[in-house]
Amino acid sequence: MNRLFSLPLLAALVAGAASAHAEVRVLTSIKPLQLIAAAVQDGVGEPDVLLPASASAHHYSLRPSDVRRIRDAQLFYWIGPDLESFLPRALSAREGTTVAVQDLPQLTLRRFGDAHAHDEAEHHDHDDHDDHDDHDDHDDHDDHDDHDDHDDHDDHDSHDHDAHEHDEAAHGETAHADEHDHDHRPGTLDAHLWLLPANALVIAERMAADLATADPANAQRYQANSAAFAQRIEALDARLKQRFSKVQNKPFFVFHEAYDYFEAAYNLRHAGVFSAGGESQPGARHVAAMRERLQQAGPSCVFSEPPARPRLVETLTAGLPVKMAELDVLGVGLATDAQGYEKLLEGLGVTLADCLESL
Repeated sequence: MNRLFSLPLLAALVAGAASAHAEVRVLTSIKPLQLIAAAVQDGVGEPDVLLPASASAHHYSLRPSDVRRIRDAQLFYWIGPDLESFLPRALSAREGTTVAVQDLPQLTLRRFGDAHAHDEAEHHDHDDHDDHDDHDDHDDHDDHDDHDDHDDHDDHDSHDHDAHEHDEAAHGETAHADEHDHDHRPGTLDAHLWLLPANALVIAERMAADLATADPANAQRYQANSAAFAQRIEALDARLKQRFSKVQNKPFFVFHEAYDYFEAAYNLRHAGVFSAGGESQPGARHVAAMRERLQQAGPSCVFSEPPARPRLVETLTAGLPVKMAELDVLGVGLATDAQGYEKLLEGLGVTLADCLESL
């Protein structure tokens, strides 16, 4: 008797629990956006990510399973065609909400070669971010399915950074810069926009609003999570500003022009960019010019990115008072949880400050 009664009751209870905890399917293109979404969805759901953390957003080739995940996601967030040039065509068939965060109002954007870009916020009038007709002019980027032919993105970091008074030799070979849509020529958008804490707050607010619309039952939770995220990031930002105030004139070099947003936030400025040409070794004259830059700088820090350290490092730094460290701009080794994004920022800050303080 009890069994006949309990089975339908149990089914009803399970169905009710499932509907109460129904999870909005959120997909982001890269892990930093996933970490921001995880903070907003904390306690309600878990966002998914399209690209593996160690994959290049410039060179990625979509698989059929990726296309299905893009199609099935209720909310999809990406940086925009200036970073993920392989996405516009796949996104054109989506019916769910799609947001290119580089188009969000109130976002602060930087352009390569503009030393004062962080002092100006570029405000966009794209009120409807679900409409991708405004990105159709970027579909020509999808013809670059052969991005794997490029050994590494680093060999395209060949822009002239006059404000930093960089020696051209410190930027690496430029012969192939025009063959790639994502070289860092002056005037092109710097898409590493998630490294500015204020931008992360803008993105989180948009995610919270979208989630509240998609899942009204949990709207207050999303808004509360976004507010708590903002408080944590603002507190971290204040701590980092205080720590970096003591090392702002210490020299450091990078292998990838990826940190300008972070540097702008804390009044830092790298002394040079060593574009090592990916897996290919540069010529002897090029190496000598880069070593001369390091010799002139004296004690300094040189930062590479995981997962692989450029082979050029040992050649450049042998016998010089240089300290090496890694800066992880994508959160490769971080857990995807509510504190993931702040751990990404804090990891960058601690690594940079530790090295600079030791000089």
